[in-house]
Amino acid sequence: DVTEIEEKEAQAKQEEQIMKEQELSNLLHEKRYLKALGLAITLDRPHTVLTVVKAILKEPEGRRQLEENIVRLRRDQKEAVLGFLVTWNTNSRNCHEAQAVMETLLKHEAPDSLLQFSGIKSAVESLLPYT
Repeated sequence: DVTEIEEKEAQAKQEEQIMKEQELSNLLHEKRYLKALGLAITLDRPHTVLTVVKAILKEPEGRRQLEENIVRLRRDQKEAVLGFLVTWNTNSRNCHEAQAVMETLLKHEAPDSLLQFSGIKSAVESLLPYT
Protein backbone atom coordinates (compact mmCIF):
# COMPACT_ATOMS: atom_id res chain seq x y z
CA ASP A 1 0.00 0.00 0.00
CA VAL A 2 1.64 3.22 -1.20
CA THR A 3 -1.24 5.52 -0.34
CA GLU A 4 0.48 6.99 2.69
CA ILE A 5 3.67 7.71 0.73
CA GLU A 6 1.68 9.37 -2.07
CA GLU A 7 -0.24 11.49 0.45
CA LYS A 8 3.02 12.64 2.06
CA GLU A 9 4.47 13.52 -1.34
CA ALA A 10 1.32 15.45 -2.28
CA GLN A 11 1.40 17.29 1.03
CA ALA A 12 5.09 18.15 0.56
CA LYS A 13 4.36 19.49 -2.94
CA GLN A 14 1.48 21.57 -1.60
CA GLU A 15 3.66 23.00 1.19
CA GLU A 16 6.39 23.85 -1.32
CA GLN A 17 3.81 25.58 -3.52
CA ILE A 18 2.59 27.66 -0.58
CA MET A 19 6.16 28.63 0.28
CA LYS A 20 6.80 29.75 -3.30
CA GLU A 21 3.57 31.76 -3.32
CA GLN A 22 4.66 33.50 -0.12
CA GLU A 23 8.11 34.15 -1.56
CA LEU A 24 6.52 35.63 -4.68
CA SER A 25 4.33 37.88 -2.58
CA ASN A 26 7.37 39.03 -0.59
CA LEU A 27 9.36 39.72 -3.76
CA LEU A 28 6.56 41.87 -5.14
CA HIS A 29 6.26 43.74 -1.87
CA GLU A 30 10.02 44.36 -1.84
CA LYS A 31 9.88 45.42 -5.52
CA ARG A 32 12.41 42.75 -6.53
CA TYR A 33 10.79 42.35 -9.90
CA LEU A 34 13.39 40.27 -11.73
CA LYS A 35 13.24 37.50 -9.12
CA ALA A 36 9.44 37.80 -9.01
CA LEU A 37 9.23 37.43 -12.79
CA GLY A 38 11.55 34.45 -12.74
CA LEU A 39 9.60 32.72 -9.99
CA ALA A 40 6.21 33.39 -11.62
CA ILE A 41 7.52 32.01 -14.91
CA THR A 42 8.94 28.95 -13.13
CA LEU A 43 5.57 28.36 -11.48
CA ASP A 44 3.96 28.68 -14.95
CA ARG A 45 1.56 31.38 -13.81
CA PRO A 46 0.74 33.70 -16.74
CA HIS A 47 -1.62 35.82 -14.65
CA THR A 48 1.02 36.28 -11.95
CA VAL A 49 3.59 37.29 -14.57
CA LEU A 50 1.04 39.81 -15.86
CA THR A 51 0.59 41.12 -12.31
CA VAL A 52 4.35 41.60 -11.99
CA VAL A 53 4.49 43.38 -15.37
CA LYS A 54 1.64 45.67 -14.30
CA ALA A 55 3.40 46.42 -11.01
CA ILE A 56 6.59 47.32 -12.88
CA LEU A 57 4.73 49.61 -15.28
CA LYS A 58 3.08 51.45 -12.37
CA GLU A 59 6.50 52.49 -11.08
CA PRO A 60 8.07 55.79 -12.10
CA GLU A 61 10.31 54.93 -15.05
CA GLY A 62 8.25 51.74 -15.39
CA ARG A 63 8.92 51.19 -19.09
CA ARG A 64 12.67 51.43 -18.52
CA GLN A 65 12.46 49.05 -15.54
CA LEU A 66 10.37 46.61 -17.57
CA GLU A 67 12.96 46.69 -20.33
CA GLU A 68 15.80 46.06 -17.88
CA ASN A 69 14.00 43.12 -16.31
CA ILE A 70 12.86 41.47 -19.54
CA VAL A 71 16.33 41.78 -21.10
CA ARG A 72 17.88 40.00 -18.10
CA LEU A 73 15.61 36.94 -18.37
CA ARG A 74 17.02 33.69 -19.71
CA ARG A 75 16.01 32.62 -23.20
CA ASP A 76 13.61 29.92 -21.96
CA GLN A 77 11.96 32.51 -19.70
CA LYS A 78 11.60 34.92 -22.62
CA GLU A 79 9.98 32.14 -24.64
CA ALA A 80 7.51 31.54 -21.82
CA VAL A 81 6.72 35.26 -21.56
CA LEU A 82 6.15 35.37 -25.32
CA GLY A 83 3.63 32.58 -24.97
CA PHE A 84 1.92 34.40 -22.11
CA LEU A 85 1.73 37.73 -23.91
CA VAL A 86 -0.06 36.12 -26.86
CA THR A 87 -2.94 35.38 -24.49
CA TRP A 88 -2.75 38.78 -22.75
CA ASN A 89 -2.89 40.55 -26.10
CA THR A 90 -6.33 39.10 -26.89
CA ASN A 91 -7.87 40.94 -23.93
CA SER A 92 -8.24 44.72 -24.22
CA ARG A 93 -7.56 45.12 -20.48
CA ASN A 94 -4.15 43.52 -20.80
CA CYS A 95 -3.11 44.40 -24.34
CA HIS A 96 -1.02 47.43 -23.30
CA GLU A 97 1.15 45.31 -21.04
CA ALA A 98 1.46 42.66 -23.75
CA GLN A 99 2.50 45.28 -26.27
CA ALA A 100 5.08 46.75 -23.85
CA VAL A 101 6.67 43.33 -23.32
CA MET A 102 6.53 42.55 -27.04
CA GLU A 103 8.16 45.88 -27.87
CA THR A 104 11.00 45.09 -25.47
CA LEU A 105 11.51 41.63 -26.96
CA LEU A 106 11.51 42.99 -30.51
CA LYS A 107 13.85 45.83 -29.61
CA HIS A 108 16.44 43.75 -27.76
CA GLU A 109 16.39 40.40 -29.52
CA ALA A 110 17.95 39.99 -32.94
CA PRO A 111 15.55 38.66 -35.60
CA ASP A 112 17.66 35.50 -35.97
CA SER A 113 17.45 34.97 -32.21
CA LEU A 114 13.68 35.44 -32.22
CA LEU A 115 13.32 32.89 -35.01
CA GLN A 116 14.97 30.32 -32.73
CA PHE A 117 12.26 30.71 -30.05
CA SER A 118 10.03 27.68 -29.77
CA GLY A 119 6.51 28.50 -30.89
CA ILE A 120 7.46 31.79 -32.56
CA LYS A 121 5.50 31.01 -35.73
CA SER A 122 2.24 30.37 -33.93
CA ALA A 123 2.88 33.32 -31.61
CA VAL A 124 3.27 35.72 -34.53
CA GLU A 125 0.20 34.30 -36.24
CA SER A 126 -1.80 34.79 -33.04
CA LEU A 127 -0.45 38.31 -32.40
CA LEU A 128 -1.08 39.74 -35.86
CA PRO A 129 -4.89 39.97 -35.74
CA TYR A 130 -4.84 41.80 -32.40
CA THR A 131 -1.77 44.00 -32.81
